[in-house]
Amino acid sequence: MIYAALGDSITFGENASSFANAYPQLTVSTLNSSSHKATCYVMARPGWTSDDLLDSVIWRGASVIRHAAVVSIWIGGVDLANAALISLRNQQPLAAKQIAANYRRNLGAIVSQIKKGCHARIICCTQYNPFPNSPLAVESVDKLNCITKELAQSYNVSIAPAHTWFDGKQANLIYGYRNGKIEDALSGSLPIHPNDKGHQVIAMGMAPYLIPRK
Repeated sequence: MIYAALGDSITFGENASSFANAYPQLTVSTLNSSSHKATCYVMARPGWTSDDLLDSVIWRGASVIRHAAVVSIWIGGVDLANAALISLRNQQPLAAKQIAANYRRNLGAIVSQIKKGCHARIICCTQYNPFPNSPLAVESVDKLNCITKELAQSYNVSIAPAHTWFDGKQANLIYGYRNGKIEDALSGSLPIHPNDKGHQVIAMGMAPYLIPRK
């Protein structure tokens, strides 16, 4: 079975101690240890927005996705993070409607493009909130996850509730976690990626979605 993991820096494995400790590889290792033979292909880059992933799926993804049995999509965090940082620095309100409309359009197009190219099972992942102590982050991540769930339902694809795997445990699962506030991101480093333990938690959550159906 080929598993294609699509996404941004989280899927790429940013802040994991090694490539092997990123969740896509750990998920496949979990499957292989339970006698489900699987290999993984990662199509993800740090800093990718939903626009970037859509471009990659259209222009470079066909050869990989065509042979995949399962495809996971974890995207949207950078869309939100970029907008939040601009909002903070300029002391302007978050352009929430614009972000939501763009994300909805892009995610729908990504799922459509995958369905057009193969018969893979598709899993849309929700976003965990790295800043649970900022009301703006709570509201924004909730809205993004609502869109993800609505689209998954309308396209009849699975939803992996990654936000529930991290809720209340962010301090233990996020690399460089400080106060859980958006302002933590203004100091240069972004405390938003899973640490090794966080990647293990994601892999444990993802593995059941990849097991071939009878």
